Amino acid sequence: MKSYLSLDTEAKLKKLQELPPHIHFIGIGGIGMSALAMILAKNGYSISGSDQKKSSTLNELAKNQVHIFLTQEESNIDEILKIHGKNILVVKSSAIRENNVELCYAKKYNLTINHRSEILAFLIEQKRSIIVSGSHGKTTTSTYITTLLSYANRNPTAIIGGIVPLYKKNYNFSDSDLLIAEADESDGSLVKFSPNIGVITNLELEHVDHYKNLEDLIKTMKKFAQKCECLITNFDCANLKNNIQGSKWFSIQKISNIDFSLIPIESNGCEIIAEYYEKEKFIDVIKVPVPGIHNLSNTIAAIAACRQARILFKDLKKGIENLELPSRRFEYKGLWKNRLIVEDYAHHPSEIDAAISIASTIIKTKNNLSKISPKRLVTIFQPHRYSRTKEFEKEFAKSLSKSDLVFIAPIYSAGEDEIKGINNKTIGYELKKLKPNLEIYTPDHNKKLIKLIKEHTIEKDLILIMGAGDINIICENLFLDLINHESISGTLAA
Repeated sequence: MKSYLSLDTEAKLKKLQELPPHIHFIGIGGIGMSALAMILAKNGYSISGSDQKKSSTLNELAKNQVHIFLTQEESNIDEILKIHGKNILVVKSSAIRENNVELCYAKKYNLTINHRSEILAFLIEQKRSIIVSGSHGKTTTSTYITTLLSYANRNPTAIIGGIVPLYKKNYNFSDSDLLIAEADESDGSLVKFSPNIGVITNLELEHVDHYKNLEDLIKTMKKFAQKCECLITNFDCANLKNNIQGSKWFSIQKISNIDFSLIPIESNGCEIIAEYYEKEKFIDVIKVPVPGIHNLSNTIAAIAACRQARILFKDLKKGIENLELPSRRFEYKGLWKNRLIVEDYAHHPSEIDAAISIASTIIKTKNNLSKISPKRLVTIFQPHRYSRTKEFEKEFAKSLSKSDLVFIAPIYSAGEDEIKGINNKTIGYELKKLKPNLEIYTPDHNKKLIKLIKEHTIEKDLILIMGAGDINIICENLFLDLINHESISGTLAA
């Protein structure tokens, strides 16, 4: 593994000049696109972008001299061409359809068009990099790595798929020689990255709109693994252990023949106490201030990456004590009419299982997280994509069956075309077969969802809101009258 010596400053500046002076992002408000745009803007590039949804992200971009268009139309490209000429770069993500008006117009003018992954690959080349991939836990693990390195005074550049509590934003700009980012496997674009250190958190079938089956996904992850100078992988994940050979292994179950182990000895709904080992040698007892056994796995993955980056363990300890999960990962929102509200990004059955496991532990242990001790688990789930719902409707039902009351919102399409016969009611039907006496609601629209939540939840419910779409915004309307708001330190997440 290469040492983390600074790259020659002159060489860095030369590389940064390889992009055109003006870059336009189609869909700049996305969590990944906005972080890239901010990093490039702070590197001195002229940046513009379009998005049809107003957000605080767009406001921050505008404050940093990014030209924002609140529509997507041909005139936006005309305006950019008038000011900057044709020496511009247009950036899109996989969420942008081929019939997008701006994209079609850019093609008409033969403008250079890059996928966002190509821009990230460019930035990765500028610095020593730690890149995180995997089916689950990418955002949490990359947030942890960024936090640990920041507390160790390494101040990395970071491009994260969620809001990092330490920075209160989804990026960090720095002139240090370290960069932390996520490698999104959803569209296979991660094979473009060649990191110094790669981390794969776990591996199971996901993103069925892109992958035919698990074997197809494994092939892509193998390509990514081969491009990592050092690869850190999860020994506890059978799909990884059996298919991908890492340089280093981490585990929360095993000590022998493992490079980095973090073995739990005590757990509740707030924190986990665990023993930390390196190459079977006991190092220390660690208090991890977040719940969930899956988050312990994310923690040891982050520690392993930092140790491979030659950060002394003693310099990581303060960061471990101050770990917080990114936004929308088991995030405590407060109290609403004496009900405890928690929000989670879970949109895959394994993620739902993890979130429900934490919630169940909170109810069982009756720990003092708020003014109330929740007695009942209520889940509000918004399925994300028709293709995912079709593939996992039985698994979704099995996961949700561990609740006391279930609301299933209409599917958030994420730009997909509707699949006939696939909707929230198909999950409800499978759920009813598993647990006939469970109270289940599958409303046709979100206004009806809000009405049902008001009518059927009761005091001392723990309401767990899950989904990767806009369910958080929908439920914000419900909680506008959140009078007894309780500030709970930190965010806890799956």
